[in-house]
Amino acid sequence: MQVEGDMVPKGTRSTFPDNVGSKDSFSDRIAQLLARIDCRRADSGEQREAIFRLRYQAYMREGAISPNSARAFSDPYDESENGYLFGLYIDDELAGSIRLHVASKERPEFPSLEVFSDILQPELDTGKVIIDPTRFVADENLAQRHRGLPYVTLRLSALAAEHFRADYILAPVRAQHQAFYRRAFNQRLICEPRPYPQLTKPICLMMIHYPTSVDQLRRQYPFVRSTFFERRKMFERNTLTPGSLQSASAVAKKHVRLPEE
Repeated sequence: MQVEGDMVPKGTRSTFPDNVGSKDSFSDRIAQLLARIDCRRADSGEQREAIFRLRYQAYMREGAISPNSARAFSDPYDESENGYLFGLYIDDELAGSIRLHVASKERPEFPSLEVFSDILQPELDTGKVIIDPTRFVADENLAQRHRGLPYVTLRLSALAAEHFRADYILAPVRAQHQAFYRRAFNQRLICEPRPYPQLTKPICLMMIHYPTSVDQLRRQYPFVRSTFFERRKMFERNTLTPGSLQSASAVAKKHVRLPEE
């Protein structure tokens, strides 16, 4: 069973942009992008197939998988009951995707457990809730045009942690990306790189304790804030009608000052 370990989006030529310039200007730029993005949970077959094709294109560009006639890439974790697959759309065009697993003692199925079970299983056994983000991919052209796309995508991990009252958010990453996650999200290294099934480079495990880090995260990135209704839209199935939802755009405008046109 293949698992995804690298939390830099597949299929892009560059890594994450640095948080350059003033904090306010950076947050404003991300908020402007967030206001344009439509984040959709991929519940329909059509949405999921589009994401699987995007994955295939991204992994093929990196030479990370072998070609297949379906020109799509998925794995059994896409069918996990505790998994959530999201597509992020800019002007109705699929720009990126991420998969989140919400793991607990009762629902222990998630990709990172396969490789780091000696570290993660004891946490589950004591009742901890873990958010495991994997299959982070981006459209090559749109990622180059919208450099804040990784921040907007990873924001979903914070929404999941808030909604499910998680203890930890994981970051399974390559060694060369540790510095970014430490600087940008205060992630700390938990385990040195280990081989991952069918990945060409080993992956290390980083982790953040969400309850003790959330206040600093919100001060650093105001766009991480969310409303109860937005989180319900993302993570509760068949509970709300469209008219009762607050969009990500409204959240961004509420919490972060946008430049006047």
